[in-house]
Amino acid sequence: MISHHFSDGLYAKEAQFSAGTAILKHTHSFSHLSILAKGKVAVMMGEEIEVIEAPACIEIKSGMTHGVKAITDCVWFCIHATDEKDPSKVDDILIGV
Repeated sequence: MISHHFSDGLYAKEAQFSAGTAILKHTHSFSHLSILAKGKVAVMMGEEIEVIEAPACIEIKSGMTHGVKAITDCVWFCIHATDEKDPSKVDDILIGV
């Protein structure tokens, strides 16, 4: 399940997903924060894989290929600086280098 949260100049994408679910590898042209609010995941950043357990906040650097695989049921937030407030357009603006 995906939920969208907007504030002045900020966007938080909340993803709730089950154990075994993978978020595909992707990149962004700017750095952002990701927050694991619940659960345990394996995070791939570049060639490195790190197991992270909630609560945790990590920085994803600009241009870094990254992805997530849930080890347990999870709640994951990606926090981005953007003025876009349309959920149907925000991924097109934020994903890809």
